[in-house]
Amino acid sequence: MCGIAGWVDWQRDLSNERRVLEGMTETLAPRGPDGAGIWLSERAAFGHRRLAVVDLAGGAQPMVASRHETESPVVTFNGEIYNFRELRTELAGRGHEFHTRSDTEVLLRAYLEWGPRCVDRFTGMFAFGIWDPHQRSLLLARDRLGVKPLFYLPYDGGVVFGSELKTLLAHPLVRPRVRAEGLAEMLCFTHTPGAGVFEDVRAVRAGHQVLVSGAGCTETPYWRLESRPHEDDLPATVHKVRSLLGEAVEQQLVADVEVGTLLSGGLDSSTVTALAAGAKSRAGTLITCSVDFQGADEYFRPNTVRPERDAEFARQVSEHVGSRHLEVVLTPEDVSLARSEALQARDLPGFGDINAAQCLMFRELKKHVTVALSGESADESFGGYQWFTPAGGLDAPAFPWTGNVPAIESVLAPELRKRLRMREYVADRYADALAEVPAVEGESAADASIRRMFHLNITRWLGVLLNFTDRMSMREGLEVRVPFCDHRLVEYLWNTPWAMKTAGGRVKGLLTDAAADLLPEAVLKRKKTSFPVDPHPGYERLLRGQLRDELADPGSRLAPLLDPVATVGLLERSRPATGVWRQVDTISFWLQTAEWMRSHQVTVDV
Repeated sequence: MCGIAGWVDWQRDLSNERRVLEGMTETLAPRGPDGAGIWLSERAAFGHRRLAVVDLAGGAQPMVASRHETESPVVTFNGEIYNFRELRTELAGRGHEFHTRSDTEVLLRAYLEWGPRCVDRFTGMFAFGIWDPHQRSLLLARDRLGVKPLFYLPYDGGVVFGSELKTLLAHPLVRPRVRAEGLAEMLCFTHTPGAGVFEDVRAVRAGHQVLVSGAGCTETPYWRLESRPHEDDLPATVHKVRSLLGEAVEQQLVADVEVGTLLSGGLDSSTVTALAAGAKSRAGTLITCSVDFQGADEYFRPNTVRPERDAEFARQVSEHVGSRHLEVVLTPEDVSLARSEALQARDLPGFGDINAAQCLMFRELKKHVTVALSGESADESFGGYQWFTPAGGLDAPAFPWTGNVPAIESVLAPELRKRLRMREYVADRYADALAEVPAVEGESAADASIRRMFHLNITRWLGVLLNFTDRMSMREGLEVRVPFCDHRLVEYLWNTPWAMKTAGGRVKGLLTDAAADLLPEAVLKRKKTSFPVDPHPGYERLLRGQLRDELADPGSRLAPLLDPVATVGLLERSRPATGVWRQVDTISFWLQTAEWMRSHQVTVDV
């Protein structure tokens, strides 16, 4: 796991641009605390920060295909190719020689053998750039589900790219300016594939490649969800899911460093933990980790989103599998202070306290392991959210997670609200998303509706969660792997009927059956519970005071964006939560926005 940076230009000599590449690469230091590298040539310049996970001694980057050729392809790579050993054997049989044990060299040799189609052969999470001097072209590629980030900014005569937005902003050609569409994208949480928020900045879409040449940039998909009839009966489907998930966990345990798991005590993380604990490929006691909040015993109140606390269930699973469990307990002050770090990790405002809690949990876990497996993305493929039901918003004419839009929009200055047209923006992006759903001929209206919801979750909402996990974990130099994002499992589940996914009339009944022999009964029957948040009333009071102070500051960059009267209402009147979005989330979001505008010197030009 690493951070990558690069610059290609067909009009200027980049061999003397070391200072620029060093500045871009330095922004990625937390992602790669174990090493740094710069590679320069006339037309291309690459940077790399390394978190050493596989072949600790031999995987340095940027990596050149041949040290004996001046015109040899070079790669800068972030991620893991889980099937690199099998590919290495195949490539060796085709005459390729290897000088390291790293998956990076396998990736580069695969490109030499198969060209851009090498991505079809990779099982993993990855984002990389390959400069091919023979073709005078740059290939950018991102894994099928978008686990690893990759941003780029094309300009007349060249392109700049990197793992994070801050990496691009460190380049002199990139400005932290946000136009109306970028601001609407940020405020609405639509997570439109390809959107970069800052002017002219784009994200490589999940499952896509971008080929850059002197003629410009061409982005093409190499992977999409394909709809087809499901042929297996329920017992065969349960067996197949267990087999695919078990193989994914086994592959993702491969590392030359310590590996642990994130364990909330929910079905998803508990299943991954149990499979990891029982895997033949690992030795020793598994380390697991969860998060809780000081005062939760007193202040936690069940609701539809968080019907129960995680702590007791995580302890049960830990005892069941024999792990060494770390329980990170946070105070309101801890979370408030870490909100700034979460912002710096993501370069955009987000779910402030959740992101901050993630940062703190990952920091503690990093003291013990370098790699952690997560249960992320099971809900998107098995249908674990309430919005997969008619009562939860299945047939609503909008993304089900954009319940925050009215709360955010309500405090905007009236003129800005008119210009952004946030609800229209959400509706347009929703229409775009629906147009991408691959239909099945003869499918019933009910099944088609469910399929649309799965597509929205896998191609949009999942991106939000993966984005959070990547930035918060890599801020601490921790690599988080996601077995439920294995593309073979996702492809299989995409066409599995809803009746099977809800086997026995249970939410995620299919996964429950697949894990039936792995977990305690209480965990198998547990209700879906979202990531925990601080229930202490002092936390919201703390944030209200901070926002008052911000808006009272004559130099506040945020104040001109907000309606003073509406903001007073936000600070003085309590409102019930809308799904996962609470009033304290609105306050936290605006606090992050204020800090973002200061720290990133953001210019809003709408």
